[in-house]
Amino acid sequence: MAAEKDLILLDFWVSPFGQRCRIAMSIKGLDYEYREEDLGNKSDLLLKSNPIHKKIPVLIHRGHGPICESLNILSYLDEAFPKSPQLLPAAGDAYKRATARFWADYVDKKVYDCGSRLWKLKGEGKEKAAAEMVEILRNLEAELGDKEFFSGGGEVGFVDVALVPFTSWFYSYEWYGGFSVEKVCPKLAAWARRCGEVDAVAKHLTSPEKVYDFIGVLRKKFGVE
Repeated sequence: MAAEKDLILLDFWVSPFGQRCRIAMSIKGLDYEYREEDLGNKSDLLLKSNPIHKKIPVLIHRGHGPICESLNILSYLDEAFPKSPQLLPAAGDAYKRATARFWADYVDKKVYDCGSRLWKLKGEGKEKAAAEMVEILRNLEAELGDKEFFSGGGEVGFVDVALVPFTSWFYSYEWYGGFSVEKVCPKLAAWARRCGEVDAVAKHLTSPEKVYDFIGVLRKKFGVE
């Protein structure tokens, strides 16, 4: 019988939030057990591990307990495995760490919600969501500037891991929003391509076509089409 792994990730295949955790653990070289959740019939383990929000992802660390919310999980992995590659800036640089957390939180509060409105709404509502998404992406591009990665170094860091799963959704955002990321944010588009060349990132990203198909299923479910 195979030995039980110390880390268990409760997740859903297309979730950008769960992909953050998978990418982070790959960067850190951590072995873990992946458990796919049926969000229409959530497991007892998920409901017990995250009784407040009842959402994925949840990281269960044997001997410690469950950790919920993806950005919280990323921070936990840095602290629990200090000898692994760190996602946040060095512990002695409080300003850079606070800045990284700010932009990761910006992604959390802005990108997913606005993207959902893009494919859920019609008419004026969708037009407003498209304009808002372009503004969000431009703000992120301004923070990126001429850097290779948001981390400021030659490797992906906290903000990169927070944002990069959403690059798989860019095609759908463009389709429903009527804009081109390449045209409105060329530096951000180039950053996305660089991230896609990092093996620890690329192997966990869902293809844009599968994301588009998944959104199509959601649109039918919610009666948008």
